[in-house]
Amino acid sequence: MFDKELLKLIGGNKKYVVYTVLLMILGMLANIGITASICWAVYFLIEGYEPLAYIYPAIAAVIAIIVRYVASRCTGSLKDMLGRKVKKDLRERTYDKILKLGVRSTDGMSMAGLTQVSMEGIEQLDLYYSTYLPQFFFSMIAPILLFCICVGIDWRTSLVLLACVPLIPVSIVAVSKYAKKIFAKYWGKYTSMGDAFLDSVQGLKELKIFKADAARHVKMNASAEEFRKITMKVLVMQLASTTIMDLVAYGGAGAGIALAIVGLMNGWLAPAAALFLVLVAVEFFLPLRSLGSAFHVAMNGASAGRKIISLLNLPDPVWGKNEVTGTQLKLENVTFSYDGKRDVLKNVSMTFPEKGMTAIVGESGCGKSTVVNLLIGARRPDKGNVLIGGEEIEGVSRASYYSRLASVSYNTYIFNDTVRANFELAKKNVTDEEIFAALEKVNLAGFIKENGGLDKVITEDANNISGGQKQRLALAVNLVADKDIYVFDEATSNIDIESEAIIMRNIKAMSAEKSVIVISHRLANVVPADNIYFMEEGEVKESGSHAQLMSAQGGYAKLFNAQKELEEGYKDVARIMAKEARA
Repeated sequence: MFDKELLKLIGGNKKYVVYTVLLMILGMLANIGITASICWAVYFLIEGYEPLAYIYPAIAAVIAIIVRYVASRCTGSLKDMLGRKVKKDLRERTYDKILKLGVRSTDGMSMAGLTQVSMEGIEQLDLYYSTYLPQFFFSMIAPILLFCICVGIDWRTSLVLLACVPLIPVSIVAVSKYAKKIFAKYWGKYTSMGDAFLDSVQGLKELKIFKADAARHVKMNASAEEFRKITMKVLVMQLASTTIMDLVAYGGAGAGIALAIVGLMNGWLAPAAALFLVLVAVEFFLPLRSLGSAFHVAMNGASAGRKIISLLNLPDPVWGKNEVTGTQLKLENVTFSYDGKRDVLKNVSMTFPEKGMTAIVGESGCGKSTVVNLLIGARRPDKGNVLIGGEEIEGVSRASYYSRLASVSYNTYIFNDTVRANFELAKKNVTDEEIFAALEKVNLAGFIKENGGLDKVITEDANNISGGQKQRLALAVNLVADKDIYVFDEATSNIDIESEAIIMRNIKAMSAEKSVIVISHRLANVVPADNIYFMEEGEVKESGSHAQLMSAQGGYAKLFNAQKELEEGYKDVARIMAKEARA
């Protein structure tokens, strides 16, 4: 019925809940005032008072009606304000949390799940805080206040009415145990259906190519059917619980009314007093009955709230407050594991000087990308240290660190905006000359000039340009940022050979003034590197220049020669096919 963790989530907006409850109490007292005015008039009628005497109950009724109207309007306004503030605060906190997590992934939560929780989940929590929470506190206070008012009129009827009130929360508690499981499944099915839909949309091309769209359609229908079934269970549960609460509420009110009538017939209650108790009897149960109606909304909101809490409780990457004083990066005896069982990196030590080109190479799964994650602050080592300028990165501020470092990977994101706007994200007040200078370095200037210029709009996921063009554009954007440290993680993997050669020449030239770290599966790209780290099974097996590693005839030399032979084989096949085509 009530979750303390969800109450903490409301933060500084608790005062609006208090104000709303006070206004609801004022509205209830105004209702009692209207009822009392009617009974007062009935008393005057029975006793045969002069017509002028009715002015007093009439004035009291008018005042009570005005108070009730004002309280009702203010209550509605406060609930709306509370809902807006809660949504605003939660979205800010959720977004801020995602920003704090930074380049780290949201473990255990898919993109579709994150989107649904951030949007619809917060909408459901809006109803929980603006509707359910004030009603919860009001329904706890209202019956006690009514009992205190009515007990002076007739303690028997008041006691019966008060005794029947707890039957509603008992029924709510009984339902809540089942409802929690239902709503947890509901959100699980809802999220999984969203994941499946998003997955199908993103992979639609592949589904068409493999002619698997029909099978995927069947799978989506099955997921939708499961969601329909759980939704029906929710609706049946809501109907059943509503029926139970109606029986309890109206049964309790009926018992109180019956006792008041008995009191009137037996003479221990005056007609006006009996009428007052009859009219007020329902008021004992309406707050809790309304709470029961809001309970289903609350459970849905609570389920979403617990998902938001799990996101907000993810540990933040550790950062300090110190400014970065140097740009030399180092890994010192670093060991890292994703699952706590298998070490992906084992006692790895690397040095990346302030100027120069350093490469990290090795076969797939050797740990290269994990090293990148450590360097860009996405992960923290289990053992050992990651240093910048001789200081652990945990001790420097996030802003200071990222002001010096840029990371470019094969999947760097391009925003749905103009070409110019994407560059302006990297550098405010960037000039057209600077943009085109960067585009020249990645062999993309001609294409941009011929296709709309800098005002060309890049669509979602850069679907209106090729994969290679997207990657080159991402490279150019990062070049404009003008950082001290550049990490290129397979940054040229989807780029044609001619453009790749131009880009690698510019990267090498850049290393004369900056620290350049290159991770590449194609070893020909790292030949000019000042130092190369060759990795196997999470360990640094060899290090040195290309010439040194080739003369050592170790793992690097074997991998380089194997790639060279493979590329020569491709060239031979291409020459043969070209010759056959001419013939």
